Amino acid sequence: DNIYAMPKSSDALQSLPAAVTSALAALGENLAVARLRRRESQRAWALRLGVSVPTLIRMERGDPGVGMGIYATALWLIGRAAALPELADPQADRGALERDVRAAVKRRAARKKMADE
Repeated sequence: DNIYAMPKSSDALQSLPAAVTSALAALGENLAVARLRRRESQRAWALRLGVSVPTLIRMERGDPGVGMGIYATALWLIGRAAALPELADPQADRGALERDVRAAVKRRAARKKMADE
């Protein structure tokens, strides 16, 4: 038993933001379409993923309790695993960029104030 494993019914999974729930549902739907376009049965696809058919069905519904590794493996099966790191690319992190800009503006203002004194 893994004492560090998070239970599937955790509070975090129960209180996901609507945008996250919607994004997972869209991802699941896209993965289901990819499977169907390849004319793969749920049984065959589940076997390739190393999961049960019920878990595959949950993934295709966007269930947040399905492990990230399973979603990542499904993306790998369709040749899209390389896109995963891009999702959190620091270059695209607008929140951090805005914070960095605010900090730079504050530093500049402090330097200007010191130079004026």
